Amino acid sequence: MRFMMLVIPKAYEKAPADFVPPADLVAKMAKYNESLTKAGVLLGLDGLHPPAKGVRVSFSGGKPKVTEGPFTEAKELLGGYWMIQVKSRDEAIEWAKRAPMLDGDVIEVRQVQELSDFPPDVQKAASQPAATAKR
Repeated sequence: MRFMMLVIPKAYEKAPADFVPPADLVAKMAKYNESLTKAGVLLGLDGLHPPAKGVRVSFSGGKPKVTEGPFTEAKELLGGYWMIQVKSRDEAIEWAKRAPMLDGDVIEVRQVQELSDFPPDVQKAASQPAATAKR
């Protein structure tokens, strides 16, 4: 089972564009990442620049609208993620609990949807664009 552990750092609520995490936290995170790798569960990971450097594209009435960061109306902003492959939801939660986070930070653990999770009609609909593209 694949799970994404989404990092929602409290510090990103008001982080300036040039925000850099403290070196001691980065060192702890590197050690944690190494433990994920050694356990053979890590599929990928990345940190994200602060929201002040981001943009959001929202859709309404069939038209896209671009909004530059920071996003003052947002309550939770992503700071990065880990993609892991484990045997159960409980195992994913245990890994999330071991992450070196700061007070107020949150890790949201979400299972990745697999095509096999869907009923046959949805699986068929999802495979049609691929078949059309091969023609």
